[in-house]
Amino acid sequence: MALKAVPIWVCFSQSDFVQNKKQLPNFRVSFAKLRKWECLALKLKLAQPERSQIHVDDDEKKPLTSTDSKTEETQITESKGFHKDLNSLPKPLSATDLVSSGNDGSKVRVAYQGLPGAYSEAAALKAYPKCETVPCDQFESVFKAVELWLVDKAVLPIENSVGGSIHRNYDLLLRHRLHIVGEVQLTVNHCLLGVPGVRKEELKRVLSHPQALDQCEIALNKLGVMRVSAEDTALAAQIVASEGIRETGAVASSRAAEIYGLDILAQTIQDDLGNVTRFLILAREPIIPGTDKPHKTSIVFTLEEGPGVLFKALAVFALREINLSKIESRPQRKRPLRIVDDSNKGSAKYFDYLFYIDFEASMAEPRAQYALAHLQEFSRFLRVLGCYPMDTTL
Repeated sequence: MALKAVPIWVCFSQSDFVQNKKQLPNFRVSFAKLRKWECLALKLKLAQPERSQIHVDDDEKKPLTSTDSKTEETQITESKGFHKDLNSLPKPLSATDLVSSGNDGSKVRVAYQGLPGAYSEAAALKAYPKCETVPCDQFESVFKAVELWLVDKAVLPIENSVGGSIHRNYDLLLRHRLHIVGEVQLTVNHCLLGVPGVRKEELKRVLSHPQALDQCEIALNKLGVMRVSAEDTALAAQIVASEGIRETGAVASSRAAEIYGLDILAQTIQDDLGNVTRFLILAREPIIPGTDKPHKTSIVFTLEEGPGVLFKALAVFALREINLSKIESRPQRKRPLRIVDDSNKGSAKYFDYLFYIDFEASMAEPRAQYALAHLQEFSRFLRVLGCYPMDTTL
């Protein structure tokens, strides 16, 4: 069988990038202009009044009180003695209000989605213990923060052992041109939090991310509390601390309890003790793959329509004894349907899918290179998202 040679990696240094910028017509960044833009953005930031950014589901825009007369949106005010420096916590970056800040290179700046105390922040600190974490309000903002050089890395959840894949981040991986340079596996330990002095039997409602509420169904059913959804677990803890209502609790991490001055009423309340979330580390440039430690490679591809095509695609890895650790399919948004007319009985419609695969091999290994060269023979599109060391610690 003839194998086609496929260029898999294109790596270059910053100096090569500057010397060859004439060949890249889309690169039009002037470093002098960039410095002026940073100064102007900094002045605008100083001129703007500080405000807390809260993003809660539409169903949660009403304040959590026992009466129904109030209809104002929930606002984070000064803490009622539980955390005096609540307003001094870093504010999340938004996709429309990203402001550059100085970085002397002494710390790695890592962006994550959520507020301080979120599990994504814990994953960032596990990967880079001395890093400076930068909260963002949306997943899209995390990608843009890296692309605009506001941070060095990004940490995003991609799958959970109980809740499954996070499809939004799979779609964003294809939409943006960032590279996967690492992974983090974090054990999730949900805690029931409340204002100081309250007992868990006094709670009547509990706030948290919908997935966290589902993962603690047994414990919450025993308490007989009403479940209220929030955008993330750390935001739920912040709302409980700011409102100071004894009847309201939150499901979040123990770190969130420490940050927002809440009491831990119960620990490890999740139904499944083996609850693990896998995070991806993203950067602007790929890392050089090695063979000194176990590596994983992530790719995305599409196939031509035909019998057994997916089987052939997976067989290129089995033939070379390469283990697949993950396979995910996502519909193509730009081309969701494919119309094929291969008979005299009319046309047939097929859903067009993208396939995301993680396989346990380094791109420095010939078997991985041959497998991708073989795969491209019958794939219409193939992209390597990253090759990175595997995280084998929990």
